[in-house]
Amino acid sequence: MSNFGILRRIVPVMLLCVAMAACAARPSAVAKERGGEGCDSVRVAAARTEVWRPLLADRRVALLSNHTGMVDSATHVLDLMLEEGVRVTTLFSPEHGFRGTADAGEHVKSGRDERTGLPIASMYDGRNRTPSPEVMDGFDVLVVDLQDVGARFYTYHITMLDLMGACAKAGKPVVVFDRPNPLGMVTDGPVLDMRYASGVGRIPVPVIHGMTMGEIARMANGEGWLRDSVRADLTVVAVEGYRHSTRYDLPVAPSPNLKDMQAVLLYPSLCLFEGTPLSVGRGTDAPFTMYGYPGMRNQHWSFTPESRPGAKHPPLEGRKCRGRHLSRISRDSIIAAGFNPEYLIDAYHNAGLSKERFFTSFFNKLAGNDRLQRQIADGVSADEIRRSWKAEVDSFKARRKPYMIYPE
Repeated sequence: MSNFGILRRIVPVMLLCVAMAACAARPSAVAKERGGEGCDSVRVAAARTEVWRPLLADRRVALLSNHTGMVDSATHVLDLMLEEGVRVTTLFSPEHGFRGTADAGEHVKSGRDERTGLPIASMYDGRNRTPSPEVMDGFDVLVVDLQDVGARFYTYHITMLDLMGACAKAGKPVVVFDRPNPLGMVTDGPVLDMRYASGVGRIPVPVIHGMTMGEIARMANGEGWLRDSVRADLTVVAVEGYRHSTRYDLPVAPSPNLKDMQAVLLYPSLCLFEGTPLSVGRGTDAPFTMYGYPGMRNQHWSFTPESRPGAKHPPLEGRKCRGRHLSRISRDSIIAAGFNPEYLIDAYHNAGLSKERFFTSFFNKLAGNDRLQRQIADGVSADEIRRSWKAEVDSFKARRKPYMIYPE
């Protein structure tokens, strides 16, 4: 058996025992826990060099990461790997690019990292999301280190699964450096109907899935959700001191239009407005903390989207929108509401749009079904809508249980 194979038998046992001791000497990405039980801080997997260094020794390593892969306030996981003598030969970039500056949905070309000179293979260039044979031949093991936000349509986990499938077919192992899920205490919303699978919904999970990237990787692998039902040689390096009840503040904005924790927590509910003509504040100082439309009734607050970095041509650019600002809603209230259809119901009745124009063809892809659109149009109450997905969420939670790493 190879050294990698021996380590893979030993390391998972270590990883599944979430450490309760103090963090090691190297500074790590730390967030204070507000509520829940366990340690007062967490230590992201990238900081656990003592665990992952042996897994990467003497191998050519590819890294799927971006600007969120910070080990501490000054050190990126790539810098730490190079400092530790890891032979990084390839970088993979997800949506927004390796340095996190591209707009949502913007095609990002492959090239070279301006800081290190390493080649970057873009997984978001608008073409086939399977790397070329030449790229795959350039490394021996893939490392994934991305900060997810816990929503089904956030594309980072989809990119990870694409690469896991490519590695499975090429016989290359995958190591996931895990990170906390800021919405890990919530599982809510309709489960994706696979008839609506797309680039914003690849696997049958609820809108708020309640899993870390490592847990998603384990479940997709175990359930045969990778393309062509292949299975990857997978190791997850776990987070220390984390449980799903942990309130974790992201130390870095995960994408250009999720600028703070209020936006991150509201994102699962407000993202469905991207399937309507309304604005969620792209092109303002606080996107995803508001929604509005020029003809919105019964609202006196207003905003005007403008072109800016991360939102070069935002929806309704230059048009004054009336709507609601949600910045003052408490985080506890947002979390308790889970996937909240009340905002969509309010906008449907007050946006001043004809019922035929409110939903675009993109809406059902984000919702993961055609049921939610019908329910809103038929005047079903928010509470009834929530009850309509309870059974499928309960079934999903039972199905995911074998793949969970961290306690509730």
